[in-house]
Amino acid sequence: MELESILLPGVSEQRPLIIAGPCSAETEEQVMTTAKELAGKGIKIYRAGIWKPRTKPGGFEGVGKEGLAWLNRVKRETGMYVSTEVATRAHVQDAVAAGLDLLWIGARTSANPFAMQEIADALKETGFQGPVLIKNPVNPDLDLWIGAIERVYNAGIRKIGVIHRGFSSYDKKLYRNLPQWHIPIELKRRLPHIPIFGDPSHIGGKRELVAPLSQQALDLNYEGLIIESHCNPDAAWSDKDQQVTPDVLSYILNTLVVRDTKQTTESLNELRQQIDEIDDSLLSTLAKRMRISREIGQYKKEHNMPVLQTSRYDEILDKRSQQAIEVGVDANFIKTVFEAIHEESIRQQIDVLNQ
Repeated sequence: MELESILLPGVSEQRPLIIAGPCSAETEEQVMTTAKELAGKGIKIYRAGIWKPRTKPGGFEGVGKEGLAWLNRVKRETGMYVSTEVATRAHVQDAVAAGLDLLWIGARTSANPFAMQEIADALKETGFQGPVLIKNPVNPDLDLWIGAIERVYNAGIRKIGVIHRGFSSYDKKLYRNLPQWHIPIELKRRLPHIPIFGDPSHIGGKRELVAPLSQQALDLNYEGLIIESHCNPDAAWSDKDQQVTPDVLSYILNTLVVRDTKQTTESLNELRQQIDEIDDSLLSTLAKRMRISREIGQYKKEHNMPVLQTSRYDEILDKRSQQAIEVGVDANFIKTVFEAIHEESIRQQIDVLNQ
């Protein structure tokens, strides 16, 4: 896959390349106020959602085509490049007709090959040459992400980048979307020339997580960041908890450490971040397991069953020990781990029985 630089004229090659602006274009005044504040901080590329595909109906779903004129005003009055998310053929047609400079495709859309093909066809029909950024699908499917990239590439687009926005999960967790850093790392291994943008706003879901997640992205050599910034985040019509003011954004960017050391193997810091990611996943999985254990406890309570089922316990230990050997993990180590898990599971069930 031969790609061209996504850099727009006049934008510095220095990392990180920043795309910033509100989650949604709400009013012309809000769009212009935020844009002028960001331009004053040196931001060159402005983002704002015009069409907002929401998880559930009833929320603010964007101002629609009307907001494209506001982005054009941003371009005229601040000199910034402007960008928005597209999810349908009509979105592409309207955004290209309005002269937007950069388009991105959201996580829900990249998960749908039919929608991706529709957008790819529209990009080809309009003659848009990019840049186009493609967010990871909502589910952790690397091949689906690569498939979305290939559809845009096959439409003749050569200025392609990706956005790592994390992966959805229904269980309680620290992040709004689990980072699963190993997935974009593997994407970069397979497509070494594709630029990656970190999306700390959507990964974290909280403004206090924007700074540390941005640093992690830079430590993994991401080319850029796309960050939600609003002139008055607490009054935002969508995703208010994860947006920062332009002043806070400027402070965050000034505190980031850019490490440009070149090496042939992954750095210790990168490896440790992968360990952290796996640990986060382990905790999330254990929390899910204990939730199911409590449900089992409730079932046993309702059916007057004893908590301890010895045969089931022995079956688990034997099966997990064998599985450990098959994947190259010490069987005694796994036995110790599952003994501890089983002990906690029993405690959770007893708690339910005593309620």
